[in-house]
Amino acid sequence: MNPAMDLRFFPSSDGDLAYLDTGSGDPVVLLHSGWVDHRSLDAQTKALASDYRVIAPDTRGHGFSANATRPFRWADDLADLLRHLDAGPAVLVGVSMGGAIATDTVLEHPDVVRAVVACSAATSEYQYTDPWAREIQSASARALGAGDIEGWLTAFLRFVPGESRTLEDIDPEIPRRVREMALHTLSKHAPDEKNHLVPVTGTWERVPDIRVPLLTVNGALDAPDLITEAERLARTVAGGWSVTIEKTAHYAHMERPEAFNAVLTDFLRSLPAR
Repeated sequence: MNPAMDLRFFPSSDGDLAYLDTGSGDPVVLLHSGWVDHRSLDAQTKALASDYRVIAPDTRGHGFSANATRPFRWADDLADLLRHLDAGPAVLVGVSMGGAIATDTVLEHPDVVRAVVACSAATSEYQYTDPWAREIQSASARALGAGDIEGWLTAFLRFVPGESRTLEDIDPEIPRRVREMALHTLSKHAPDEKNHLVPVTGTWERVPDIRVPLLTVNGALDAPDLITEAERLARTVAGGWSVTIEKTAHYAHMERPEAFNAVLTDFLRSLPAR
């Protein structure tokens, strides 16, 4: 995969942040999951760009964006980008980490958000309790601590098929793409690098105050506790709702893009006119 030819850069106060900006119409922002970058959402970019202005950033520390050199919050980065582009209020569509960023952003910067789609995500304060997922996290941390990149990738990629399947059960192109992007992001960081990310706190207490349409999308084969928390998010927001996509896990947007895009398009068409 090569980065898009028209990848652009926002000169933030702490380095350049990469983003794709294509199509025209009402703005839809696509926010990728952890360790990968905007290319993981290529199928959504292509499906939406004929009717919408699609903005797909690389989150700070990921893909082609700068690493942090001082304290920051991803929600602030996103709000700064949207204001720089005069692109708000926008529909935020985020996967996993990106979904948490979308939720944080509507809580911290509601003026730039028109609606939220949180996929395989709840708020940024969510922590796995499922033993299978916790074991993967532990294995990942051990491998990184030992400098075992292949061991880390082996653990990380287990989220792609989910607990009930193996990588042999899915299209090999999906883990190949995830692996390539994850290696690129990992190569940007040093083992002793300081984590400057400042968490957004008090999210669940403020979720009932969200006043924009909110949809959660979950793969039926994802970790059960994550699905439960995503559905809780949808129930807690007035008018929120949740959709489940069968036969897929954490990366429904990559494994079943047609089904995912149909859900997303239906949601976008249901929104009140700006």
